[in-house]
Amino acid sequence: MKILGVVGSTRKSETSGVHTLVQTVLDHTGYKHDLVALRGKTISGCIACLGCVKDNICKVKDDLAELREKIVEADAYVIGAPNYYSTLNAVTHAFVERWFQFRHQEGNLLWGKLAVAVGVGGTSGTYPADELEKFFLYNFIETVAKVAGQGAASCYSCGYGETCKVGIPTLLHGPGVKITEDMIPNVAKQPKTIQAAAEAGRLLGKRLREGHDRMRVTQAMQQKLMSMFEHSA
Repeated sequence: MKILGVVGSTRKSETSGVHTLVQTVLDHTGYKHDLVALRGKTISGCIACLGCVKDNICKVKDDLAELREKIVEADAYVIGAPNYYSTLNAVTHAFVERWFQFRHQEGNLLWGKLAVAVGVGGTSGTYPADELEKFFLYNFIETVAKVAGQGAASCYSCGYGETCKVGIPTLLHGPGVKITEDMIPNVAKQPKTIQAAAEAGRLLGKRLREGHDRMRVTQAMQQKLMSMFEHSA
């Protein structure tokens, strides 16, 4: 079994809460894994050229091309992203948006696989985790767990965090806030969040060891997606 981990944060690994949680999930699966960071990569969004229709291979020439084989070969995914405006950051959104290439002519390269969605934000990581789950669903991939943590918003290190009236430090701690190291959120210092990531990894590993039925998962995800469409119509 192969597990692909993807860190969508553009921060360095040592300062990225997304990296910490994705790595924690992977470490507890019991399987060898491949970890890819999108930091420094050039990945554009889908341009709707339909060049992928005939063969399910995207024709846009950028850094996603070298990741395509890893995506296809993986049996499961652990993908994490930071919270930007209550959604995914741009590079992560572009990364999963380009999975459109796999959908044509009942392309089933990703159908029935498993995933864990990870999100980290200055107030909450729930939004990016939910968005990742939605992208997984559109590809008939089951999200077996979601992990959300609170990380350090850029406001803590921009240089104006104590005076900006609409910055996260002021919004969370009130006017006149004095930023100290102990008030800066760090997922590594959040036992419940780390525990949730570890449990997600163990659950993913368990599902893979049980020899999950990709066809059954696919059918369940198709039904879930159709139900979502019916309720939104």
